[in-house]
Amino acid sequence: MQSQPTLDVAVNRVDGSSSLSQLRDFSWLQGNARLINRTELLLGAHLAHAGLIMFWAGSFTLLEISRYVADVPLADQGLLLLPRLVNLGWGTDNIEAWFAIAILHLASSAVLAAGGLFHVFNKQSTNYAVGDDRIMAKEEGLWSNPETLSFILGQHLIILGFAASLFVLKATRFGGIYDPLAGSVHLVENATTNPAVILGYLFGFTRHGWDPMGMAAVDNLPDLVGGHLWISVICISGGIWHTVRAPFGWFREKFIYDGHVILSYSLAGVGLMALISIFFVFNELVYPIEIFGDNRLETVVLQAVLAVVFLGGHVWHNLLGQKRSGRFSESSYYEAAMAGFATILVVALAIGLNSVA
Repeated sequence: MQSQPTLDVAVNRVDGSSSLSQLRDFSWLQGNARLINRTELLLGAHLAHAGLIMFWAGSFTLLEISRYVADVPLADQGLLLLPRLVNLGWGTDNIEAWFAIAILHLASSAVLAAGGLFHVFNKQSTNYAVGDDRIMAKEEGLWSNPETLSFILGQHLIILGFAASLFVLKATRFGGIYDPLAGSVHLVENATTNPAVILGYLFGFTRHGWDPMGMAAVDNLPDLVGGHLWISVICISGGIWHTVRAPFGWFREKFIYDGHVILSYSLAGVGLMALISIFFVFNELVYPIEIFGDNRLETVVLQAVLAVVFLGGHVWHNLLGQKRSGRFSESSYYEAAMAGFATILVVALAIGLNSVA
C-alpha cells in the first residue's frame, strides 16, 4: 500500500527565516487536500462529491415517500426533504412530482459520477485555457496563476446565479411557492426589485423598521423572491467579470496563491452560509411551522456544528498555506483566535435573539 504523503510545516525562527527541515505527519487530516497538486484527481473528486450529494437527495426522497402517511401532519412525521418540496410548491397532493424529482436527482448523480471517473482517468481533459495561457492540470502551476483562478471563480459564480434564477422562475412563472401567510401555493407576481429595499436587509432595515436579524427578518414573499433575483444578477454579473478579467494588481499582492489557502476560502464560504442559515431557521416565512414544525433547536445545533467544523478547516488550511508560501507570522494565530471568538459570538447571538423572539 502506498504511504500517505506528509505535509511540510515551516518552522519560523527568531531571525525571521524559515526551515522545512521539520516534518510532521498530518496525512490523517488531509482529506481532499492530498489532491491539491493533482488537479485532474481534484476535479474528479469534486464531481464525485456532487454526485454523492445528488444520490443522497434522490435516494432519501424516495425513502421518505415510502414512509409518508397522508393522514398524519407533515410536520409530525420527522421528514427532512419532503417538507422542503412542499415549501417549494409541490404539495402533498403531488406525490408524482416528488417521485420525478427523486429520479431526476438519481439520474444526475450517475452523470456526475461518470464525469468524475472520466476526469480521473483522462488527465488531458482538465487542461485550462484562459486567453493565450494554457495550464496543464497535472502541473502545480494552476494554483499560482491569477488569470486561471479568476476564470474558475467566474464559472462558479455564474452557476450560483443560475441556481438562484431557477428559484425566481419557479416562484414567479412555474407553479409558485407556498405562502404561509395565505396558507396556499401561488405565483409571486410582484417580486421586489427596488435595490434600496433588498440591500437594506443587509443592514437590518426591513419594512417594519430596523431588525437585528437582518436578512433573516424577511416576512413576505415578494422581498424573498426579489432578494434571490438580485443575488442571481450579482452572481452572474460577477461571474462574467471574473471570467473575462484578471485580478487587479493590488489584489495579486495581497492574495496568497497556494492550494491550501484557496481551499480555506471555499471552506470559509460554506461555514459562513452555515452561520447565516442559523438565523433563517427561525424564520417562519422560510420554515413554516405547519410544514417544518416548531422545534428548531436541533437544526440550529447541527448548523452551528457544521459552521465550526468548516471554519476550523478554513483556519487550518489558511495557516498551512501561509507557512508554505512564507507569509506566516505570529499575528496569524491571534487573528485565527479572534475569528473563533467572533464565530462563537455570532452563534450565541443567533440563538439568543431567537429565544427572545
